[in-house]
Amino acid sequence: MSTVQVSLTVNGERHELDVEPRLLLVHLLRDRLGLTGTHVGCDTSNCGACTVHVDGEAVKSCTVLAVQADGGEVKTIEGMASSDGTLHPLQEAFWNDHALQCGYCTPGMIMSAADLLARNPDPSEEEIRHGLEGNLCRCTGYHNIVRAVQDAAKMQSGEALETPAPPAGARENAEAVAEGMKP
Repeated sequence: MSTVQVSLTVNGERHELDVEPRLLLVHLLRDRLGLTGTHVGCDTSNCGACTVHVDGEAVKSCTVLAVQADGGEVKTIEGMASSDGTLHPLQEAFWNDHALQCGYCTPGMIMSAADLLARNPDPSEEEIRHGLEGNLCRCTGYHNIVRAVQDAAKMQSGEALETPAPPAGARENAEAVAEGMKP
């Protein structure tokens, strides 16, 4: 099959690649660039586990061809933390509020929530639930996810949080999940 050259910036790094015209962005990210935090959950755009930002907007990367991102800027979950390793407020809030269990949906949830907070820095609970309705979680029941987005909004605005101490072993479990997301 013939290939097409695409040039895109992913998490601040420029890439020029030859790809098949039918290659999905999610597979370019995972298989060609090794960014495995973007998950393939359903291949039908129902679950949102593959959500990334393209040119500043959340998209389900299983519905975008790599050639459609040509010339664009892509941000994945790996690009959310600062260069010194400081977690993004959403990552910190998901950790603090125990908004993950298995962690499979977490990258897509965080990317969708970041898009929501960029458009609405102080969303209501209803607006958060509506903003995340394209992302499915089979483990948590969403309560802690909504609370994490609310807390991240407060962190981004500089408002102080009252965060209860996590249960014993919670930080180690979250670290293990985070480690499992690395390539």
